[in-house]
Amino acid sequence: SGLVHIKNPYLDSMEEDVLYHLDLGTKTHNLPAMFGDIKFVCVGGSPNRMRAFAQFMHKELGLMGDGEDLADICAGTDRYAMYRAGPVLSISHGMGIPSISIMLHELIKLLHHAKCRDVTIIRIGTSGGLGIEAGSVVITDMAVDSSFKPRFEQVVLDDVVVRSTELDEDLAEELLACSKEIPDFRTLIGHTMCTYDFYEGQGRLDGALCSFSSEKKLEYLKRAYDAGVRNIEMESTAFAALCGLCGLKGESSCSRL
Repeated sequence: SGLVHIKNPYLDSMEEDVLYHLDLGTKTHNLPAMFGDIKFVCVGGSPNRMRAFAQFMHKELGLMGDGEDLADICAGTDRYAMYRAGPVLSISHGMGIPSISIMLHELIKLLHHAKCRDVTIIRIGTSGGLGIEAGSVVITDMAVDSSFKPRFEQVVLDDVVVRSTELDEDLAEELLACSKEIPDFRTLIGHTMCTYDFYEGQGRLDGALCSFSSEKKLEYLKRAYDAGVRNIEMESTAFAALCGLCGLKGESSCSRL
């Protein structure tokens, strides 16, 4: 059907669904009128970057005005920022799995209430690269955890729930084909490793804590590379799991810092 699925039987019986962290709701806003024609959602960590992306899309799509005065749809909250350029929604998700997870729960409900169809969602962001040159763009074919497995583990009540992190293969190939038209930077497809931490979790030696040697770090990163990992960030497994379960065609594309 192309509709966004909600996997929660309790939502139907609620008189009102408040999207707390987006400052939107089913009673306070006409979500189908505001968002019903959205076809693409692009998400990234920084509010400023997502505003700049929306302005870029505004210009690329040849929309009226210069795009400089794009309004933050979530201006009533300081958690996330949301901008719109025609059929493209641009939203910040903050840093790390908890932050992107909260935003995605509410975004997916928003798309469901707005009766959006055939929505493609792409995460754009920065990442640490592994064995690739600076400035390269990695299109994720598989999001993996710190053990290089394609899974997202979450504790629900007191059970560990494991969810698949497969992304849309056709979309990855389509993005790679599009990149051929832009020769300015190298683009490749590879696995993206998602960690729960920026410092020890990614093998950095410069955090407030470091419980391993530089030799151990290099040995771990070599194993990651041999397993197909080409970049490391902190959102992709949650992104892939949530989008996949709710019928969103999803892809993650990050540039190496």
